[in-house]
Amino acid sequence: MEIILIKDVENLGFTDDIVKVKNGYGRNYLIPQGFARLATPSAKKVLAEKIKQRAFKEKHVIDEANKLAEQLKALEVKIAAKVGAGDKLFGSINNQNIAEKLAKEGFEIDKKYISVVGGNVKRIGKYNASIRLHREVILPLEFEITPIRDEKAIAEAKAKAAAEAKKAEAAAAAAEKAAEETTESTETNELPEA
Repeated sequence: MEIILIKDVENLGFTDDIVKVKNGYGRNYLIPQGFARLATPSAKKVLAEKIKQRAFKEKHVIDEANKLAEQLKALEVKIAAKVGAGDKLFGSINNQNIAEKLAKEGFEIDKKYISVVGGNVKRIGKYNASIRLHREVILPLEFEITPIRDEKAIAEAKAKAAAEAKKAEAAAAAAEKAAEETTESTETNELPEA
């Protein structure tokens, strides 16, 4: 079914977008919640006229979005995260973390307009995200995850590994000693009687 969005809907579209959705999603959620209306021929004509009248105002908004996109292109985004052994993150990096980093740099962008390519990031390295500043301005953004080594966690992991190795060594020594005692007792039992 085709609907016209009345409000911005995350992962679906912006206000006045005409989108196709499954019948149940449209009839049972979007329309009753006031997020959309049916895209009938008359509604499409009204929307076209509304968009036509708004085109001049929209040009200014698009120009502002393009200026913001140029500023963001010049920005080098590095997010520091705690890393354990093997360059694996404690937790993950997602659109919320990118929005927070951009806010620290002075760019207030809602997290719902940021999408990380490939989903959540769980290792250090360079990744891509896309930022939707306007329906016509989508900016690809490269960001890098840099390590903050959690020395305490790494020390605990090393201590645990050392304890495991010591425990295994002690178990091997005990098994060797038990084997020696078994061989000694069998040797003393095999002595000839006089």
